[in-house]
Amino acid sequence: MQARLLLEDGTLFTGKAFGASSDAYGEVVFTTGVTGYQEVLTDPSYCGYIVTMTYPLIGNYGISRDDFESVRPYIQGLVVREQELVPSNWRAQYTLDSLLKEYDIPGISGIDTRMLTRKIRQAGTLKGLITTSDASVVELAERLGAYDVLKDQVARVSTKSMYISPGYGERIVVMDFGCKSSILRELTRRGCDIVVVPYDTTSEQIRRLHPDGILLSNGPGDPKRIPAAIRTISELLGEVPIFGICLGHLLLALACGADTAKLSCGHRGNHPVKELRSNRCYITSQNHSFTVLESSLAGTGLAVTHINSNDGSIEGLRHERYPAFSAQFHPEAAPGPKDSGYLFDEFLDLIREHKAVLTKQPSQVLFTAEKRKGELVYADQ
Repeated sequence: MQARLLLEDGTLFTGKAFGASSDAYGEVVFTTGVTGYQEVLTDPSYCGYIVTMTYPLIGNYGISRDDFESVRPYIQGLVVREQELVPSNWRAQYTLDSLLKEYDIPGISGIDTRMLTRKIRQAGTLKGLITTSDASVVELAERLGAYDVLKDQVARVSTKSMYISPGYGERIVVMDFGCKSSILRELTRRGCDIVVVPYDTTSEQIRRLHPDGILLSNGPGDPKRIPAAIRTISELLGEVPIFGICLGHLLLALACGADTAKLSCGHRGNHPVKELRSNRCYITSQNHSFTVLESSLAGTGLAVTHINSNDGSIEGLRHERYPAFSAQFHPEAAPGPKDSGYLFDEFLDLIREHKAVLTKQPSQVLFTAEKRKGELVYADQ
């Protein structure tokens, strides 16, 4: 069956349909990963997007239950150069085609994905429509023009109620803005007692859980569209250690008074990131459309810890007074090496250091603390 991909600038691609025989609207983006297409399909951060895979052959190792990043795929549609019909992998339980059919997601193959990627790089992210209908291009353009990009992605992908993954270690409250399963696996591997809460959980509700630390998860869309989460983070800042990942990084920056802006075509796939402290470069996995503006950091208390080696954009922040830091990339992912997983260890170290200060170890003499004028002041100071 024939499928067509129409962009808002009028560019039309014609190829072969796979997956569901339905229409899909969304922002057309590209990702540069050579492997990991299943993780892309099931990453909640891709909610609202038609994803173009720049690697030309997709589907060759099928789909396995154990590699899902959430319970279902969240992309709007999929664009590939060549779709492999017969995967070679003893673990495979689906083909790419059968998975997309099950979740009513259309795909298009056999188009020039290099041309499409170059167009996105030059023009920026574009709205698009995948269709198998025989409607005229004029009619399709009218439909696409009337479509407005999703603004409630976080509400769509966040958990609707709190749930617990018990452990005997530090209690980590995860604010779920579209949390990947790999983040929870990293915390579980370290023995943490995990409580996952919806994105709109208030600061008072989180305090009642008595967390040792708070993790702000990844997620889709513009961070400014969830102001309640920004307010919650600002109210908890300084009371308990905070670690932000991807969207969580942007939300922490906004909570501290910094500003964010949309990138032209975003960062998706594998990107080199330099840690300023060690001057070491890491290969990281990324998926985001927005970045923190360096010009907005003055007076926020935030210092840059990591930068993107390609375009110099901010990839990591640390608060100079409060126990809080963040990464724009995904330390739980494995774009080859797993060398950026150390950030989870740094988070737990920060929690233990914070608890040691509050308990004045080794004497174990407790003292009270309160937040005064935006700073944590101890009663015996």
